[in-house]
Amino acid sequence: MYFEEWEPVYERIIKEMGYSRLQDEASARMLRHMILNKRLIDVDDLIPLMSGVVNVVGAAVVPEELTDIDGTVICAGSSAKTLIEANLIPEILITDLDGDLVPQAECCRRGAVAVIHAHGDNADLIQQHLHLFNGPIIATTQSRPDLLMVNMGGFTDGDRAVCMARHLGAKKIRLVGFDFERPIVSEGEDLSVKKTKLKWAKHIIFDMNPPSVEIIW
Repeated sequence: MYFEEWEPVYERIIKEMGYSRLQDEASARMLRHMILNKRLIDVDDLIPLMSGVVNVVGAAVVPEELTDIDGTVICAGSSAKTLIEANLIPEILITDLDGDLVPQAECCRRGAVAVIHAHGDNADLIQQHLHLFNGPIIATTQSRPDLLMVNMGGFTDGDRAVCMARHLGAKKIRLVGFDFERPIVSEGEDLSVKKTKLKWAKHIIFDMNPPSVEIIW
C-alpha cells in the first residue's frame, strides 16, 4: 500500500481516535534521528521472504498454533514471547516498542529484522528502548514517509505486518493468533480503545485486501 492510498484511511483513524498527526510526525522525526547510527536496511531486501506462505503471528497466539508453521514468520511485537518459548525465531518483528521488550529484542539478537514504528504515543518508548535493538532495522511512520521512514499502511502491529507483506508482494498470508473480538488489554489500557483499534485492524486486513492476495484465517 502506498501513502496516497493509506492517507485517507489514516485521516479517518486519527479523527475517530482523537490522535494528532503533528504528534505522529514529531515522533517520526525523533525516530529518524535516532536510527542514524543503527544498521538500516532497505525494505525491498525483504521481498525474497514473501515468495511462499507468509505467517503473521498476532498477540493471541497459543503454542499449539506454532507446531506446523511453514514459511516466513512475521511477528507482531507482543507475540514474541510465545515464539521464543516455542524456539521459533521470526524473520521479521513488527513493533511500536510496547509490551514486554525482552523477547522482542531477543528475536532481533537472533536474526529477526526489527521494523520499528513511530506514532504520537510512543516517543518516550523510542527514547527509552531503541538501544535494545542492535540488529537490522527498518523505521516506519503512519504519516508521510521519506527516504528513511517507510509507510506501507497499517495501524496496529498486526495489520501493519499484513500491509507490509502485501506491499512486498506476498500472495498468501496466514493469520496466526488473531482475535478481533476478545482484546488482550495491557495494564492501564482502555478496553474501548483496544476494541476500536481491533475494528480498524480487521477493516485494514480484510476490507482493504486486494483480490490477488489470499488471506488464510
